[in-house]
Amino acid sequence: MKTSLLILVLLAGSFDSGFPALAQDKQDDAGLRSFDETMETQLRVQKLTGCSLAVVKDGRLVYAKGFGLGDVVNKAPVEATSLFRIASLSKPLTAVAILKLAQDGKLDLEAKAFSLLDLKPVDEGKVDPRLKDITVLNLLQHTAGWNRQKSGDPMFMAPAICAELGVPSPPSSLNIIRYMMNRPLDVEPGTRFAYSNFGYCMLGRIIEQRSGESYDTYVKKNVLAPMGITRMTLGRSLRENREKDEVTYYPGAAKPGKPVFESIKEEKVPTPYGTFCLEAMDAHGGWLASAVDLVRFASSLDKVLNEKSLATMVAKPSNAGNAPFFYGCGWMVRPVGAEGKMNTWHTGALPGTSTLLVRRHDGLVWAALFNESLKNESLDPSLHKAADAVTEWPKGDLFEKFK
Repeated sequence: MKTSLLILVLLAGSFDSGFPALAQDKQDDAGLRSFDETMETQLRVQKLTGCSLAVVKDGRLVYAKGFGLGDVVNKAPVEATSLFRIASLSKPLTAVAILKLAQDGKLDLEAKAFSLLDLKPVDEGKVDPRLKDITVLNLLQHTAGWNRQKSGDPMFMAPAICAELGVPSPPSSLNIIRYMMNRPLDVEPGTRFAYSNFGYCMLGRIIEQRSGESYDTYVKKNVLAPMGITRMTLGRSLRENREKDEVTYYPGAAKPGKPVFESIKEEKVPTPYGTFCLEAMDAHGGWLASAVDLVRFASSLDKVLNEKSLATMVAKPSNAGNAPFFYGCGWMVRPVGAEGKMNTWHTGALPGTSTLLVRRHDGLVWAALFNESLKNESLDPSLHKAADAVTEWPKGDLFEKFK
């Protein structure tokens, strides 16, 4: 999310074609050995701590394993059911929730976003008049007009926001929005794609306003429950507040940083624990999930969205031109062939976290989660190669095993 890795993978697109890296969940299907080898190689070559991979074929869970360590001190292995911060894989969840509200007649995607929230800026005289033109669809497609490469990402600007608003650190999502209401847009709304965590922060608040429920309550009841997903939940920033079965996150080579929590008295803390506020990132980067949870979600979208909503989710934005791939609503999209097939995917990155979720045109879905930051972009093409190496897929379904 904050790192350059996410940008590189988002722009590159999902391709068409120290610690022991041993699988912890023993499954003896030799035909899927290519996935074992890929994940073991990722841990070994990139010198990472632990990871989990789940794979679906035509709606059936055919592979789910953990590799390496979820906690080094306790020598606890990663399991197929281990919970990870999924970072920006939270965005597809938020997008499905927004599309569900629209499908149920509770939200118009062309509605003006700031009018829905009815928030007062810090200074009425410093509001960019173009803010009133931003639509819900602009937020979904990252075309609202903010460009973090030019003006910074407010989700990681706690000191400046708290100083201007005179509020305790870290700031709430609503205070972040109020702060941004006094910042000029970088481009005209609807004219250009620029990946925006903040835009999805706003979508979370719109879900709350239109549903009358907290963001996570609405998502759990209206998106996850119909899919049979019960363990996904919002994560928390500090290590002592982590969930049962949640892995420990490792900073790699990143140096300790200044905490944004006033309750922390240390001058420096490990980057995954306190240098940013995960709670304020709920709708764009705050969820915890297992790899099995994520492939169940990505394989069950039609249990929540109808055909029209699913088409909206992957529709090409009007400003995308002839690009071979684009950002739809919560997913990167690459059309494949001339038959309406496509690959859709999303990546995620936070200090101590790297994630990937892919829905391929041939009925394959996979999710890969790491408790350390990836050091290169080899994961995505390697998993496509691993999938292409499988000559015969198992006939059974492991979803019953992982409820």
